[in-house]
Amino acid sequence: MTKLFPYLHRDISWLQFNYRVLQEAKDPSVPLLERIKFLAIYSSNLSEFFKVRVANHRNLVRAGKKTSKHLDFEPEKVLSQLLAMVKDQQLEFTKIYEQSIIPELEEKKIFIRQKDQLNKDQIEFIETYFKEQLQPFIQPIILLKKKVIPFLNDASIYLAFELIDKENGKVIYALMKIPSDETDRFVLLPPSNVDSREILLVDDIVRHCAKTVFPGFKIQGSFSIKLTRDGELYIDDEFSGNLITKVKKSLDKRKVGVASRLVFDREIPKKMLKYLMEVFDLHEYDLSPEGRQHNNSDFFSFPRFNLDNLQDQSLTPLPYYALENLKSVYTGIAVADHLIHVPYQSYESTIRFFEDAVNDDTITEIAVVQYRVAKKSRIMDALINAARQGKKVFVFIEIKARFDEEANLQWGEKLENEGIKVRYSIPGLKVHSKLALITQRDANGKKREYAYFSTGNFNENTARLYTDLCFFTSDPRLTSEARRLMNFLEKKQPIKDKFEHLGVGQYNLNDKIDDLINYEIKQAKQKKKAEIILKLNSIQDKKIIRKLYEASQAGVKIKMVVRGICSIVPGVKGVSENIEIISIIDRFLEHTRIYYFHHGGDKLTYMSSADWMVRNLRYRYETMIPIYDDQLKKTIREILELQLSDNVKARIISQNQTNEYKSVSTKKKNEIRSQRESYNYFKDKSEAELWI
Repeated sequence: MTKLFPYLHRDISWLQFNYRVLQEAKDPSVPLLERIKFLAIYSSNLSEFFKVRVANHRNLVRAGKKTSKHLDFEPEKVLSQLLAMVKDQQLEFTKIYEQSIIPELEEKKIFIRQKDQLNKDQIEFIETYFKEQLQPFIQPIILLKKKVIPFLNDASIYLAFELIDKENGKVIYALMKIPSDETDRFVLLPPSNVDSREILLVDDIVRHCAKTVFPGFKIQGSFSIKLTRDGELYIDDEFSGNLITKVKKSLDKRKVGVASRLVFDREIPKKMLKYLMEVFDLHEYDLSPEGRQHNNSDFFSFPRFNLDNLQDQSLTPLPYYALENLKSVYTGIAVADHLIHVPYQSYESTIRFFEDAVNDDTITEIAVVQYRVAKKSRIMDALINAARQGKKVFVFIEIKARFDEEANLQWGEKLENEGIKVRYSIPGLKVHSKLALITQRDANGKKREYAYFSTGNFNENTARLYTDLCFFTSDPRLTSEARRLMNFLEKKQPIKDKFEHLGVGQYNLNDKIDDLINYEIKQAKQKKKAEIILKLNSIQDKKIIRKLYEASQAGVKIKMVVRGICSIVPGVKGVSENIEIISIIDRFLEHTRIYYFHHGGDKLTYMSSADWMVRNLRYRYETMIPIYDDQLKKTIREILELQLSDNVKARIISQNQTNEYKSVSTKKKNEIRSQRESYNYFKDKSEAELWI
């Protein structure tokens, strides 16, 4: 990072984001069981980070100087910094869990027991549980250095045992997989008191009963370990051969990928750790010390005991009457554009966009782009039912959506079996647009098209957890351009005409964004009002960051809400003084992408599928959608204002990277928690609709 071009490496910034998630786990204002959920989110995020990003850095380090000389960073230096940051965060994770979470659980009469804290009845219970539920899955492995090199399943928990042979006193090491994929991680014990709730991790049941598995040996110690494997799909040549076959083969290889880290109990003896490193051919930078237990993403399934007072207050998605009360949503979309904001508002209108087409004789065609799909999906069921009704259905499925490749392939095969036309990934690129198009023909053959754009996927599950905008329109300016993009995806039909309204990746998206920023720069230089407001998941593209620095230096006021990666550095004198950035982590995952430009008072407003990352702006098909309806533009601006005013869950992104909370003003003293206020905002709108 230089003064001329301050820039934070994307992975260092990502760890700062994940630390903001960890902050939620120690925030006393967050309900206790939700704090445990944030421990799970932090751990799940970190596991994926090691599978992909850290694995990539390790590969660069192994490749040596020949590769690193082509990079604008030093892989070994960045890897060292990442591992040091993770080590510090893991120490804080353990401190939060042991010194905050556990004591507070105990105050609520919820006890996570250790095996030496059990009474006679509980010991009898776990020994029976082990014999009946676990023992069939237990397969102990004796380690003999290079003679026996066991294969460890990716991200599975193992216990490493130090054993002493009772006959000759010889020390040997052994491994045993914890069968947490076959049973609950958290086992409810018979309570020792009437009003207590007691839990034992399945790890400790195995620890206690291991003596029956190793007869003739004394167990000197047992320590939890986990191996994380490289999760990237390495497809050597996407441009030749069958891409689907290559993805399937890569999925099989992922299960046996190169180890990207060994997670271990930091209390493990050094001699034992060295032995494991030799067995699995690991280096120092492959090591990741943690607490006594691993796979803390399992905290997602931590028992909740129906204790509503320890959980977030229920926020039932609000109905959007303007579409939901109609016999067909197309009746409403034909008259005006519509916008819903999930999860505050119900996702029902999106589902109805497809379901209403099934039995509507005037609907002849349905086309949709799928990126990440729910396992059980009313939307996909509607597509199948529409095809059975004789309608033309086309689905483009992106099979390179990381960690959803297998599920997407399965859906594709199911759709094809129903006679639906399916096309898969484009070699060298990802299709990330969130787009659907419905074609309607009346009795006279007159054609009308309805387009649906979103900042999020067609996924009923994430629509309850992620904040996203869903936009419905029959405006020919937008539907005609959506048709051009869909024809390219379906028929490989070249796009000859320029996109005038939509910004489309690989065509005009970068130029359109540049033009919008340049206009604000021009306005600022003429001493006119110049303002940009951006809401993104991530920003990392150096070219666009350089442009924003240029805008800041010209006097453009730039405000940003960035949830995750943020490589741009605000507040640097002479470079980015006019840039202010906050990040909001709360109960819902902030996923909405919004671009706002004052544009001489025109207040140009866009929603988009694209973050400002190199991958999004250079190597994906993305869409950027203009909002023309003045009322909808006003709604989006008010959403942005609520976010920018957040002084409860907003963290300040600054040069010193401390993730400080944006504090409440001592003068106003009013707390603004943007997600709660957004729900109230749409609640007021919903109630007002009832009176119309």
